[in-house]
Amino acid sequence: MMTPPTVRPVPVQVIGGGGPATDAVAVEEPLEVRISHGPDRRRFVLAVTLRTPGHDAELAAGLALTDGLIESAADLRGVHQDGPNELRLELAPDVPVDEVRHARSGYTSAACGVCGKTHLDAVLRRLDPLPPDALCVPAAVLLGLPETLRTAQPGFTACGGLHAAGLFTPAGELLAAFEDVGRHNAVDKLIGAALLRGEPTAGRLLCVSGRAGFELVQKAAVAGVPVFAAVGAASSLAVELAGRVGMTLAGFVRGGRATVYTGAGRLS
Repeated sequence: MMTPPTVRPVPVQVIGGGGPATDAVAVEEPLEVRISHGPDRRRFVLAVTLRTPGHDAELAAGLALTDGLIESAADLRGVHQDGPNELRLELAPDVPVDEVRHARSGYTSAACGVCGKTHLDAVLRRLDPLPPDALCVPAAVLLGLPETLRTAQPGFTACGGLHAAGLFTPAGELLAAFEDVGRHNAVDKLIGAALLRGEPTAGRLLCVSGRAGFELVQKAAVAGVPVFAAVGAASSLAVELAGRVGMTLAGFVRGGRATVYTGAGRLS
């Protein structure tokens, strides 16, 4: 079977299993996301994040959107690859930018989507409630999301070390899926891809292969996603935020069961 580009073979020693061998590991490299803005094309570093290379433009666009730097694709003038691990988003001249609020100190690890923020309000910024909808999702559709997402995880199949995020229709049709060593990166890639393609995320279902933390629920809320399903548990702050914005949040979605923390009224 062909090795996907998201994993890399490395020599290993297997204890109790035959000695020297080759195993596959998830690729993890830093990406510096820079922003150029204003009439004078002023530049600053938005973030240095550890990610799995591939779909870097989608990752950067999704990060800019969910971080509140841009509101739509119209705010982007261009995406430039300045180096193998350097990407620059060029904003439209009239997009207002608060560098102090958006710039991060240090770097963002693969485990944290909100590390390094210099101001707490940059993380806990106010999110408007999701607009009222008549969305009704059959419970069977919700329960089937992880299994469908699993079929779109070649990297995880090869190495077992990648997270995934998938966007679905209310009928459970998989629209797109992305893998990354960082769970927040996978969600940003998913949202950024929809942004760059001009495709909606509002009214869609989001499923992640791991837990539901605050940063992931925040990203989903910014994207207007009304239903969030996670294979793992949800954190207290994630539940609080989901309830505040009117999102349906379900965890432990596996084995024909799910724990619905908020918004159970959308499930039939």
